[in-house]
Amino acid sequence: MDLGLKGKVAIVTGATAGIGLAVVRKFVEEGASVAFCARRAEPVEALERELAAAGGNVLGKAADVSRPGDIAAFFEAVAARFGRIDILVNNAGTSKAGPFMAASDEDWQADLELKLFGAIRCIRLAVPEMKKQGGGRIVNVTNIAGKAPGASTMPTSVSRAAGLSLTKSLSKGLAADNILVNSVCIGKIKSAQHEKAAARKGITVDALYEEFGKGIPLGRVGEAEEAANVIVFLCSQAASFVTGSSINLDGGSSPVF
Repeated sequence: MDLGLKGKVAIVTGATAGIGLAVVRKFVEEGASVAFCARRAEPVEALERELAAAGGNVLGKAADVSRPGDIAAFFEAVAARFGRIDILVNNAGTSKAGPFMAASDEDWQADLELKLFGAIRCIRLAVPEMKKQGGGRIVNVTNIAGKAPGASTMPTSVSRAAGLSLTKSLSKGLAADNILVNSVCIGKIKSAQHEKAAARKGITVDALYEEFGKGIPLGRVGEAEEAANVIVFLCSQAASFVTGSSINLDGGSSPVF
């Protein structure tokens, strides 16, 4: 299926590992130009060199989305290089989950700055450029805990719930401008975070994924590429009547729709 992404300019945050990396690669494969960022300069620069050498029209910049100045500089670089923005994928974020009483004010503030305010600031800068093009696509990558939080899932579950509310409200407010806004709620997907968790537990990552799989109806952990396929589809012409949706990408784990 031709997703109609050739000539489009996509921005992806949190882009050098896991889902973000898979999304960047999928956009390039579909013929889109891609601007991407992550906090550490070395992997950003390495990915930019790799994709450019393979013929991709890409721009990589080191930027921390919890810092307004970093976001502003990144979007300025995108404007200078590509002159337009059609797609924004807000993927930056980590999973910080624990008991309510263990989370300090600093923990809450840092989580909200990264996952909620980072997305808000990126959207604020992207929307005027999308309006110039007659429309656009925004996908906020969230988590199934935002819909169905369990015990000891804070502050992540709360910041992700805010992201879902942001998605639904924006989908209504921006519909008249043909800017479609959706969310993908991630369950257990293979990532560098899980590799680090396995190392802390003193087990192999495969053993950890096998353990996770026991609690997933499909019996396995998802691949980053599977998440990317859904995210990129939502950004495509094939999803032109989909907005305000929140899609669970979790192998059936979530108890709610």
